[in-house]
Amino acid sequence: MFDSYTLNTLRFYPERCINCRRCTEVCPHGVFFEGESSAVLDSPERCMECGACARNCPPGAIEVQSGVGCAAALMRKALTGKGEETCGDGSCCGGDESCECC
Repeated sequence: MFDSYTLNTLRFYPERCINCRRCTEVCPHGVFFEGESSAVLDSPERCMECGACARNCPPGAIEVQSGVGCAAALMRKALTGKGEETCGDGSCCGGDESCECC
């Protein structure tokens, strides 16, 4: 089975981090934790690519393509009322038709 959570668009640049701790506050899956001089990317496989961390990072130490992961697929389903989203149709996991997510 392909583990889609180990491959995502999350990128963290600790040298840019000012240790404001916003990423640890807004991430719904505990991807980051507080370090002594900067945040620590602890569990990147938990990232659902919602983009909350990147939008709330003042120095731009975090980049993620929101709208390509499982969170986006679930939101599209909720907003459009269409049938269940599946990765086989390329609707999540960045268009990778071989992955399984959600």
